Amino acid sequence: MASESNQKQLSDIKFSVLDLSPIVVGGTASESLKNTLDLAQHVEKWGYTRYWLAEHHNMTGIASSATSVVIGHVAGGTSKIRVGSGGIMLPNHAPLVIAEQFGTLESLFPGRIDLGLGRAPGTDQLTAYALRRDKMSNGEDFPEQVEELRAYFNPSLAGGSRHVRAVPGEGLNIPIWLLGSSGFSAQMAGQLGLPFSFASHFSPKNTLGALRLYRTSFKPSDVLDKPYAMVGVNVIAAETDEKAKRLATSMQQQFLALIRNNPGQLKPPVDNMDEIWTPYEMAALEQQLGSSIIGGPETVKEKLQAFLDETQADEMIVNAQIFDHYDRLRSYEIVSDITGINPASNPL
Repeated sequence: MASESNQKQLSDIKFSVLDLSPIVVGGTASESLKNTLDLAQHVEKWGYTRYWLAEHHNMTGIASSATSVVIGHVAGGTSKIRVGSGGIMLPNHAPLVIAEQFGTLESLFPGRIDLGLGRAPGTDQLTAYALRRDKMSNGEDFPEQVEELRAYFNPSLAGGSRHVRAVPGEGLNIPIWLLGSSGFSAQMAGQLGLPFSFASHFSPKNTLGALRLYRTSFKPSDVLDKPYAMVGVNVIAAETDEKAKRLATSMQQQFLALIRNNPGQLKPPVDNMDEIWTPYEMAALEQQLGSSIIGGPETVKEKLQAFLDETQADEMIVNAQIFDHYDRLRSYEIVSDITGINPASNPL
């Protein structure tokens, strides 16, 4: 129910989870994927709407490269939470293959699968070539790829029957989202009348412009009659502000490694980042992680509400790159408690 000021409250919107299946220093991909399923099972109980996994390649700290396979692993170990991709990097794949994969997932787990699509490679250029085998494939044909993919699910979009069919896939209602960190996918999602998810968690400065572009370019469709915008947000929550700030240094070290072009496994927290980064690097991280919300329950609640006031999002998808699995679980539990999505803490 809307507030008296007609401003959305945290209890008015949905909250979801973005999981990069982090491989921590000293850990393995097997342990990471076990933790992914454990986190999914917990957040399902805590009232989160969907659980998305991201496609990255050639990164020793991320275990979700075979994204469709991990989605099946999570969906098979849960019962009601929606499971999907945040996202599948479509230029890395033939649209028919993705239609078949997600048609299979939807056939196995009816009504629970989301297909979020991005146009970035999710990796470096050399790895992108290893994936695509075509130096000309640079994402510029993303709109045509999306059109082809949607037509495999709904042949009427291509003018009727076709010789190449996605089985399973054809005739299934699998929600397609467009993901982006700039205005390109925002405008495209609006013109197609699709839901849109913006990567505020690493592109905060572009958030409001992209949301405005999405909403102003939106055309009602068979999928949506009005815009539906989700925003990504890094949330590191703990019992106190001090503990949360320390936990957040793992995420900061991870982005610092990307800036230094030396990505690796998720590192344990440290007491003082000033011993690690330069002033220039600290400023660069602030640009990328400026929208991150770090603190105890009251701090996180206040900052989440301020972010909602600013974006008027319909949903937030929360990323938490935290070294210790228990601390990560606790962070998501705190968010569920303070937003009122946890059925146990909010029986109404």
